[in-house]
Parts: sequence; structure tokens; C-alpha cells
Amino acid sequence: MASYFKRFSVYILPGAAISVGLSHFNQGWSEDGFVVYAARPVRSAPGNTANGGHSYKWDPNWDRRNPPEMLEERGIRDDDKNYSIELEKCKPRASRNLLLIRHGQYNIKGNNDEERMLTALGREQAEITGNRLKELNLPYASLHKSTMTRAQETAEIILNCLKDITIPEIKNCNLLEEGAPIPPDPPIKHWRPEVHQFFRDGARIEAAFRKYFYRADVSQNDDSYEIIVCHANVIRYFVCRALQLPPDAWLRFSLNHCSITWFTITPSGRVLVRCVGDTGHMPVNLVTNM
Repeated sequence: MASYFKRFSVYILPGAAISVGLSHFNQGWSEDGFVVYAARPVRSAPGNTANGGHSYKWDPNWDRRNPPEMLEERGIRDDDKNYSIELEKCKPRASRNLLLIRHGQYNIKGNNDEERMLTALGREQAEITGNRLKELNLPYASLHKSTMTRAQETAEIILNCLKDITIPEIKNCNLLEEGAPIPPDPPIKHWRPEVHQFFRDGARIEAAFRKYFYRADVSQNDDSYEIIVCHANVIRYFVCRALQLPPDAWLRFSLNHCSITWFTITPSGRVLVRCVGDTGHMPVNLVTNM
């Protein structure tokens, strides 16, 4: 029974649905044959602020890797004589940087995924962003890409621009496919997916968030840089989740094609967004978002 509760967490809030999620998504799990039962995240109940708005307090254990909670799971109390020593052993030393790239402009009139390939402009956008990533001259540890055609094509163009850089890990990930993460607030008239689509896609996209967003392991000594090529809805949802903002706010901002959204997850578990939807490297006449 104890091992079950180490793997699953249940949150129940007044007026909220029960949410069951995988709390230990990390590098050690396999996607093959894995059934994801990750529900949409549950927000903390808002507290009133001085100006009459709402505040959502930061959860320092958002990735279930906060050192004090990890020690508590192991039965080590803060009054134990070796507590401070064990606490230091649990503290990460490096930051993880995630550079999320939206795919390039694509054929929106395609009847299926195969037909929704990059346009000539989309390919040009991907090359420009690939060159931007090259100019940053970072030691990229991995590149993960959505399995949808437009993301695959974008990733291949980027990889060609980075051919002089050794990237140890290049992988496809179907969790990163485009979808409907959670009903947006406020809703919009021209985009209203069926409830079952939110139910299906929401769990998958939440699972993707838990797979990629976490503070560095204690064994990691140097800061890391990872590229993820995926889609606008997925990235916008990630922004809200990573900053612990209301996740249903994801449709309140837009992202340009081949834009860069850069997260830094610090050793303390703080999440910083260095840029959202950055296309400053793109000539103005080549910037698109539809």
C-alpha cells in the first residue's frame, strides 16, 4: 500500500473534482505501453489580495522533489541529528533550461496530419530559428519532438542547422502532440472542442508537463539545456502550469510560428521564464501565428 501512495497523489478541494495524477514522472519511465492517468491539475483555493484580486500561493513541492518533503517521505524528521546533512544531500546543484519551439507555418487546409506539412515560409522560419539556436552556442543535451508532421519537419530543419553540435539525445514524444489541454476561460466562440477531447488531451498534455518539468537531479553537476519542438496549445499550457497560474488562462496569449519560449528551473525549484514566444530573431515580414 505504501508504494501505491508514493506513485499516485490525490487532491480534494472544496467544490473541485478529484484529481489523480502521476507524481513521479521523471526520466526513468517508459512511454511504450504506458497508460497515462494524469488528470487536469487542481488549483489552490485563491486568497484575497489587498487590491481585491486573487493570489495563488507558490507550491515549493510542485514537482514532488522538494528536499524537506523528500526526507519526510523517507521518515527523516527535522529534529533528527543528521537532518541537515541529509538535507544537503537532497539539494540539486544545477539548473535545467527548457527551450520550447513552436513549429513553423503549415498547411492548415490539410485533411489529416500528413497533409498539414510546413509551407515554404514555415520551412524558412524553422531554418531561421535553427540558426538562432546555433548562435546561442549552448551545450544542448537533448531534443524532443512531437510526432506530428509539422513538428517533425521543423525539428529536422533545426537539427540540420545544429549539425556541428553533438546532441546526445534526440527522441520523438507523442505526449507533445497538439490538443485541447483544458477548457479556456474565457471561452471563445470559434473554437469549442467536445468535452471528451478535453478529457482525453488534458491528461496527455498534463503528463507531458510532468515528464519534462522538474528540478535537476542531485547527480547533475552542470546546468543543462534541452530543446522541445511542439505546438502552441501545449506550450501555452506549460507556461501556465510552470508558473502556477490558473491553467485555464492558456488561451489568453498567442505564440508566433517558430518562436522560442525559454524556461529555467533553478536548483531551489523556482521556475523562471526568460522569454515567451520570442521571435526577435525573425524578420518582421516572416512573422506569422496562424
